[in-house]
Amino acid sequence: MKREEKLYKLIKLKYTMTYEIPIVNKNDKIIKHKKRSEVLQSDICRVSALWITNSNKEVLIAKRAMTKKNHPGLWGPAVAGTVEKDETYYQNIVKETEEEIGIRTEDVKEHKKDFTNGKHIHFTMWYILNIDKKIEEFTIQKEEVDEIRWISYEKLKEDIKISPEKYLLSLVQKIEEGFFE
Repeated sequence: MKREEKLYKLIKLKYTMTYEIPIVNKNDKIIKHKKRSEVLQSDICRVSALWITNSNKEVLIAKRAMTKKNHPGLWGPAVAGTVEKDETYYQNIVKETEEEIGIRTEDVKEHKKDFTNGKHIHFTMWYILNIDKKIEEFTIQKEEVDEIRWISYEKLKEDIKISPEKYLLSLVQKIEEGFFE
């Protein structure tokens, strides 16, 4: 492991142990804040997620880094992140988009808020961005994302039918709901 990677992991570990996230009730109202390391599975958190499309009717998907604690190596939306203290869903997705894929934009459009009651309980605010960029024009944050790729909506639907285990449940659910139709 490179020295820079070790240093990044140490900084990230310290940061994730100390930064706080809002804990909300079933109406998405903040009831308290907790250090990330102290969040229980029964706590309800806030997440923002971004679907990126292009004019070729393709969707940008991201493969989570194998070092991620939750769902390593699974394909999901282009960008996602846990909302932090004093941050809105919108502020979080703008920040995460720049950090994870190197795109600085405020042109994301709010789409829909969902409630997920699974292994992790959270509200997810979904955003959409239409952008025409080649894969080489993105700069991925290797600690968060192993790979990104453009895929047609039809091919994505087909692949999910064949190998749903490769994808985050939230992505599978969105495709089943006809998110891009």
